[in-house]
Amino acid sequence: MDGGVLVTGLGAVSCVGSGVDALWRGMRAARSAPVRVPDPLARMDHPHMYLVPEAEVPAGPATGHGAQGGLPLGRASRLAVGAAREAVADAGLTGLAGVDPRRVAVAVSSGMGDSDLHERRRAGGPAGPDRWAPVFPVASAVGAWLGAQGANTCLSNACAASGYALSLAADLIRSGEADVVVAGGSEAYSRVGLACFNRLGAIDPERCRPFAADRRGTVFGEGAAVLVLESAEHARRRGAKTVYARLAGTGWSCDAHHATAPEPGGAQIERAMREALREAGALPDPGTAGAATGPGAVPGPGTAGAAGAVPGAAGAGRLGFVVPHGTGTQLNDVVEVRTLSAVLGEAAPLTPLYSLKALLGHTGGAAGAFAALAAALVLHHGTLPPNVPVGALDPECEAPLPTAPTPVTAPYGLVNAYAFGGNNVSLVLQGAAA
Repeated sequence: MDGGVLVTGLGAVSCVGSGVDALWRGMRAARSAPVRVPDPLARMDHPHMYLVPEAEVPAGPATGHGAQGGLPLGRASRLAVGAAREAVADAGLTGLAGVDPRRVAVAVSSGMGDSDLHERRRAGGPAGPDRWAPVFPVASAVGAWLGAQGANTCLSNACAASGYALSLAADLIRSGEADVVVAGGSEAYSRVGLACFNRLGAIDPERCRPFAADRRGTVFGEGAAVLVLESAEHARRRGAKTVYARLAGTGWSCDAHHATAPEPGGAQIERAMREALREAGALPDPGTAGAATGPGAVPGPGTAGAAGAVPGAAGAGRLGFVVPHGTGTQLNDVVEVRTLSAVLGEAAPLTPLYSLKALLGHTGGAAGAFAALAAALVLHHGTLPPNVPVGALDPECEAPLPTAPTPVTAPYGLVNAYAFGGNNVSLVLQGAAA
């Protein structure tokens, strides 16, 4: 693989366990369920989430490092540092040995940050450190732990935040501002956040079931996903042991339409998808079916006349799968599937989707990073894991959601993340062997 921005390390903590291996096992098992939050003050209709098990929450740090010593850290910052520790070790960069710390940046996002510290304090919860703490120390906590002296930023544009963080990380590398960027997102339980979505009527009473006919909203999840991004030249020079994927394309846009609802026509999410695919060189060829054919191939749902098509070989052999934003809310799912159909054309019914939120819940500001990490794992293993079954699909947004493992032979995967305020981001990852 020549040039570009490479993914050389991965770290994750989620409802299916701590570590990337636990996440991949969970993806392959395709089983999870939300639980009631252990908060007696969660007086709301649907007080459930996909929580990180207490035994899997990183033991520390409880306070910041260096000059931040004594600064209390909340659950989101602790999850972020735990995931970053795994990602950095996976990349072979523990202690930044042999790496100029001035050339190492951090971009870690969160939608609610360390709100738990402030919620406990205001509600008269268990006494914690007397020292005041900011709500969004997530990126600075990671940077202080790592000793990174490059740019350090925590983006917080809601549920697209960590997708933007990865795009920003790629820009820092491409512009020559950094050689390595530790990028991702982290989200933890917030009583205020969950209560707000309950008041909006946006929480499904059962589980997160994107694209399902009987879906009734989303269900949130906790966790942190961190990727080490690195210039190809820097990775080659230091002899990086593993390259999971290449971040080959990014696209941003804003609906400028509504504070919470997506623009029903999907014009700006289409723009973000097309820009990311174009930058990666993965746009489907116009007028092609976009799929190879062969005996024994399995078409996706709703693909009349597509017998013999091979899922994962869509886009004229280029786009293998999509990790959609797909939250389980009514309009979001419909708009995204319709827009994917517009972008991919005849290849759309043959391009399988992997609905990560059906497994982990909606991880808010960490959702884009979790989706990108999942895409990197799919490309690395060459297999799309089975989707969590969600029941009958909505005819308005019927999409190919295979419930059995699917070989991925095409070199690219598309990731989408959307947010309140109309913030949209799409990322395209390319397999390391491509």
